[in-house]
Amino acid sequence: MNRASMNRIRIHPMFQALIAALLFGASAPLAKLLLGAVEPVPLAAFLYMGSGVGLLLFRGLRGMGGRPTGVEARMGKADLSWLAGAILAGGVAAPIVLMFSLRNTPAATASLLLNFEGAATTLIAALWFKEAIGRRVWLAVAFVTAASILLSWKANGQWGISAGAAGVLGACVLWGMDNNLTRNISAKDPLAIVSVKGIGAGGFSLALALILHNRLPSPGAALGAMLLGSVSYGLSIVLFILAMRSLGAARTSALYGTAPFAGTLLSLAVFRETPGILFFASLPVMIAGAVLLLGEKHTHRHVHVAIEHDHRHSHADGHHTHRHEEGEIPSNGEHSHPHGHEAVAHRHQHAPDIHHRHDH
Repeated sequence: MNRASMNRIRIHPMFQALIAALLFGASAPLAKLLLGAVEPVPLAAFLYMGSGVGLLLFRGLRGMGGRPTGVEARMGKADLSWLAGAILAGGVAAPIVLMFSLRNTPAATASLLLNFEGAATTLIAALWFKEAIGRRVWLAVAFVTAASILLSWKANGQWGISAGAAGVLGACVLWGMDNNLTRNISAKDPLAIVSVKGIGAGGFSLALALILHNRLPSPGAALGAMLLGSVSYGLSIVLFILAMRSLGAARTSALYGTAPFAGTLLSLAVFRETPGILFFASLPVMIAGAVLLLGEKHTHRHVHVAIEHDHRHSHADGHHTHRHEEGEIPSNGEHSHPHGHEAVAHRHQHAPDIHHRHDH
């Protein structure tokens, strides 16, 4: 297989979302190993900072290695408001709301309510951003959410309904808003997006830790947290954004909702924990939700309005027929630049990707 063919190999968007979930799910049991040496808020700070700094270093090393530049589209001024909104909603407001809410919310109640981020993402995508969501996707979201609730159920936990419980749901809504705002810039360079989000959210959490007079970790523990964050947060969110580029926010978030199961499986391996009966009860429900999404087929006649935008593309996908001067396109065929699409109406299978966000 030649280099050009290898460069064209791409992971299917649904598996990008599942791998993202696997990497993020691994963060919980591995971060547990650090909690003895790092307090929760500083730990969150260094996990986020690790995601941003790690990807910046990766970009630098890739450039030094002679990898082609200009494949991914750069963010423009119009993208900054979406990015700022995502950082404020998911990196600043949500952690503050959650922190204050947990003070008055029983742990068992909070653990269950935190599973509603995927449902919140789907509701916002459908009601505000008008993303196409059919019955099959709603069922999948319901199954994955129900499975996560079963997995986190604590029969002997302390329960209670309070204003704090509404605050936990509010934090889930803010993270759902973060996901949808990020979807609107998912066509742009995901390494740049996650670098800015990671450093922004990490800087905020670090400032919060200092305000709360939390003890900062040793250099070794901080480095360990940043290394974990670079993979479980940084690489995971890059794959999440790439999946949203092709699937939209609702479907990607539903698949990402399988993360707790990845964390549980890793906990079984790392901590030698014996799975409880609820794990085996929730597993087939989660699998059913994932299968519903993996088997979804959405086909109808639809109209593409004339549009001009900038994103990574090739001329082999049927949507990009504009011309280039000889030698302008890289050898692997992928590149980015502002380009236009003429209005067209046709019928084929599609998802709410960056070219198919039409009304239904």
